[in-house]
Amino acid sequence: MEKIQILVIGRHPEILATVVRLVNNNPDWNATGCLSDEEAIAAFSTQDFKLVLLGGGVDEMSEYKLNEYFYSEKPNIKVVQHFGGGSGLLSAEIFEALVS
Repeated sequence: MEKIQILVIGRHPEILATVVRLVNNNPDWNATGCLSDEEAIAAFSTQDFKLVLLGGGVDEMSEYKLNEYFYSEKPNIKVVQHFGGGSGLLSAEIFEALVS
């Protein structure tokens, strides 16, 4: 089975690396981490992401711009905000988004 592609956007390199690692702990998922809006938009256009995870530090303006872009490119994309809270919560948020 093909892995589910997940785009993770954050502003803090250490936290982003941790979230990507936690997502990749699930053998069915493959996370791509991006620190900037431009990087995220570039990655989004090259891979078939099923889910976008917005991490801490992404301000409202960026969130609005990114959501507008993602939904215009792929109306059925799932966008989830993740504000921390450990790997159990992270997995639950991802599972919930993927099945809804």
